[in-house]
Amino acid sequence: MIDNNSPVTEDELHAYVDGELPADRREAVEAWLIRHPDDAARVGAWRAQADAIRARYASVVGEPVPARLGLDRITRTRRSWAAIAAAATVAAFVVGGVAGWMARGASAASPSEMEVFANEAIGAHRLYIGEVRHPIEVKAEENHLLPWLSRRVGTTLRAPDLAAFDLRLLGGRLLPGVNGPAALFMYESASGERVTIYVSKTNETRTSFRYKNDDKFGALRWSEAGYGWVVSGPDDKPRLKGIASALYEQLDPRTPPVPAPGRSTENQLMSRRGS
Repeated sequence: MIDNNSPVTEDELHAYVDGELPADRREAVEAWLIRHPDDAARVGAWRAQADAIRARYASVVGEPVPARLGLDRITRTRRSWAAIAAAATVAAFVVGGVAGWMARGASAASPSEMEVFANEAIGAHRLYIGEVRHPIEVKAEENHLLPWLSRRVGTTLRAPDLAAFDLRLLGGRLLPGVNGPAALFMYESASGERVTIYVSKTNETRTSFRYKNDDKFGALRWSEAGYGWVVSGPDDKPRLKGIASALYEQLDPRTPPVPAPGRSTENQLMSRRGS
């Protein structure tokens, strides 16, 4: 039996990033990352670097090996062992050069903090929207949802009213983020479409909307007052931009105290227009 209370190793962090971590250790690793922001930042950077390498070299990886470099052709030729050794040396330099250029490319394409932030958000979106029984940790109707996540993230959070987009709040969960705990809110439409809102601290004071697509998913990110926000859903830029704009408009510029435990969260669903 695996001890979920044991310290998390670096190998486990790599397995978590690669999607190879045993299911019975995932909860322990995520809890560890919430308590250890430095490790959470490393995990975020590893994921962003992997995404950058895939984006830059995906087309090269798919290309066939040139016929002249095929091992069967080399071994069929009547060359001396010295010639074969020389060919192997050249091949080694070629492979090393490609690896060096890949490393250089990855370094040149080092993602910004907000890019890492968005990658974390869309990764969480991918992971949890497919869950049938446990897509969220705390249901929307439970009064402690917003006070709990607000205390952990460090600011008063509001779950926006997205009824205009045929989206209702299912609930939320706490996740490890790049700079500390992150909150993930999940919404669902009548047709089963799911949209998530991810929020956590960031070192970026204020940034404008930025959109990225990732396979069939899309994410729109921005930061405001030291907190980053990402709206993730199907790859539909106009719809996600509309949802993000509605969320932004419902963020009260004033920051009231975090509600006390047990206090109703009904008054937190307010619009800046009506305040």
